[in-house]
Amino acid sequence: MKIHFWSLGKAHEPYVKLGIEIFTKRISHYYTVEWKLISSPKIAPSLSKEDLKKAESEIILNLLKPEDVLVVLDEKGKQFTSEQLAELIQFNANKSAKTLVFLIGGAFGVDEKIIKRANYVWSLSQLVFPHQLVRLILAEQVYRACTIIRNEKYHHS
Repeated sequence: MKIHFWSLGKAHEPYVKLGIEIFTKRISHYYTVEWKLISSPKIAPSLSKEDLKKAESEIILNLLKPEDVLVVLDEKGKQFTSEQLAELIQFNANKSAKTLVFLIGGAFGVDEKIIKRANYVWSLSQLVFPHQLVRLILAEQVYRACTIIRNEKYHHS
């Protein structure tokens, strides 16, 4: 199984780039992993929030393959423990999912079309985080889940 991290927005800021690289490399010991940073539409500044979310959703839906398992990070999603995230990853690996896509939406969230397409909608926290930090937290949590699956010492329960 491949793990893809997709995020709308700009390149990783230097203050999180190193951490993202470290956890991405660690994940690569368990799964093929890739980051895709998706630029907002060029006309984004002239769009309303809803129109921007719709435009972003069209980009995302065109990138997704029908067989991709989509995990959308959204503040209205379900919160998981680290163990539950490990179970989600292991469940999809066991059912031979080709690609597990974790999507971090744009500044205003994701359009309802993306939520309907999602296999899982996950909320990291009731707190609001900058997108850059969400990328780092996501990479660390997926790495943690990998170590839980393998019963390695990184996670202390």
